[in-house]
Amino acid sequence: MALRKVQEDVKRQADGEQQKVENWKKDNKVILSIKDLVFKERPVKKLMERYIELYEIKEVVSRNIVKLKLPAPIRVYLVVNISRIEKYRGLVREQKIEELKLVEVKKVKK
Repeated sequence: MALRKVQEDVKRQADGEQQKVENWKKDNKVILSIKDLVFKERPVKKLMERYIELYEIKEVVSRNIVKLKLPAPIRVYLVVNISRIEKYRGLVREQKIEELKLVEVKKVKK
């Protein structure tokens, strides 16, 4: 009886720590993380946005890899891991939209 209770507790703890997996679909809107990108002109790192632009998923390659529709000027590989993207949730009511200047990416860290 005590062993069964311990097993149930362990299962409940393990299930509680699992993250919900997002089901990505074609044409979902996502934002791309800038974590591994190197910029030519980079202001103070802690003041930069963590994500850039709004993109659409062009194709779901596998469970954890998607292909994005990216504009021609950005030089980033189109196929990315889902850890590099976040689901776009839309604007908050009365949120101000700032017009950002185009950011040129020099290369990606390896």
